[in-house]
Amino acid sequence: MDKLLLIDDEKDVQYSFRRIFNSPEIELTTASSGEEGLRLIPKIKPDLVIMDVRMTDGISGLETLRRLRQSHAKLPVLMMTAYGTTQTAIEAMKLGAYDYLLKPFDVPKLKQIVGAALDAARAMRQVVSYQPLLESEDYDLGIVGRSEPMQNVFKLIGQLASSDATALITGESGTGKELVARAIYNHSKRSDQTFIAINCAAIPENLLESELFGHEKGAFTGATNQRVGKFEQCNRGTIFLDEIGDMSLPTQTKILRVLQSGTFERVGGNQPVQVDVRVIAATNKPLEQAVAAREFREDLFYRLNVVRIQIPPLRERREDIRLLINYFLKKIAQSQSQPPKSIAAEVIAALEKFHWPGNVRELENVIRRAIVVAKGEAILLGDLPQEIIAAAPATTARVAIAASTEGMAASSETPDLAALSQALFRWARHDRKLKIIPAVERELVIHALAETKGNQVQAAKLLGITRATLRKRVDKFKIKQELSIT
Repeated sequence: MDKLLLIDDEKDVQYSFRRIFNSPEIELTTASSGEEGLRLIPKIKPDLVIMDVRMTDGISGLETLRRLRQSHAKLPVLMMTAYGTTQTAIEAMKLGAYDYLLKPFDVPKLKQIVGAALDAARAMRQVVSYQPLLESEDYDLGIVGRSEPMQNVFKLIGQLASSDATALITGESGTGKELVARAIYNHSKRSDQTFIAINCAAIPENLLESELFGHEKGAFTGATNQRVGKFEQCNRGTIFLDEIGDMSLPTQTKILRVLQSGTFERVGGNQPVQVDVRVIAATNKPLEQAVAAREFREDLFYRLNVVRIQIPPLRERREDIRLLINYFLKKIAQSQSQPPKSIAAEVIAALEKFHWPGNVRELENVIRRAIVVAKGEAILLGDLPQEIIAAAPATTARVAIAASTEGMAASSETPDLAALSQALFRWARHDRKLKIIPAVERELVIHALAETKGNQVQAAKLLGITRATLRKRVDKFKIKQELSIT
């Protein structure tokens, strides 16, 4: 049974809620002030609080919400008011309200939002809390992974640390090439000297040479003073040339000279400048093909390719996704001076299933987005982008369907079965191995047992089957071990 607590000083509103939510599946408790509501919460342990923003007696709804968040951070709260202002809405959502409704409210819309909030409350009770799966030094390094491909990367970083050898880091965009370059620098004997990173693709071709090597006064229009380039600034240090595959052939020639002799000339100059710089380069392009197409100098390629570190894409190191999720949760929480959010098991399963074309960078952005849009202290499946929900494994069927139909069952006395079927088939088209009927049947059994706290008699009644049939389904789908049903 779901427990609702309504905090509103208007008797008419309390009466309306008793009529709207007159159901054996819902227990409604009312309070006429914020103080009374706060006293009731630890006694009745509601699944959802619905509260007015303005109340004539005692503290306001916003102040009640502020205090409630301090002691019951995961409890969903739905705010209502007859005085809708932008400022009030923003303040309520900032304080952690699940949603916001204006009076007079539309009853189907109210039921839909209450149903979605109760689903979120149930999911949060099954949340897997954040756990520090990594050692502190792993977080300091910024490169996370215990898979075999990443262990090979770490070994090469260690081997490079004691030498000045040029390194070439290759891998798809978003795999963390600059992090690897910084790790090489931080563990090298040049770690007390300058480190400069240059994205060769981000600087226009006509400016890149000047950026790297500097220029003399009057070398070109606008060169009113002599400029020292990055190589001079980085003398005795390390320079990281990211996306070196986008560099023009003339600039490649000057890079080759630096690698061979440690000298170059500023743009517009004729005096050689001597430097001692370690070069680490990176690219997401296949340089061998660029060499064959004469778009990249062969001699420069061999000079750069002394030690090569190939960073695997995220889809080839899925066992690291859970570690990365924890890492980003902690990293983002520290930057915001807040405790890390919890994350539902269904979310982790969906993130581990996704193919991640944008690699680790895309995963971090998804976690950042989920933290922003999450309406409680936990990240739920509905907080993820639709393309990730669609790719979720079969075990997340119930949550995926709920997210796709947006609480449609709660908005009507008769569920829209046609829309539900369409949502199921959309989901199935993303997973060709999925058998819809067994998958949905399994999730319905799990959901019924969860709703009835493992009571098989009540669960069978809820499903419209006999207890004997339910037992067969529990054995068939191996649900007993999963829910610890006796």
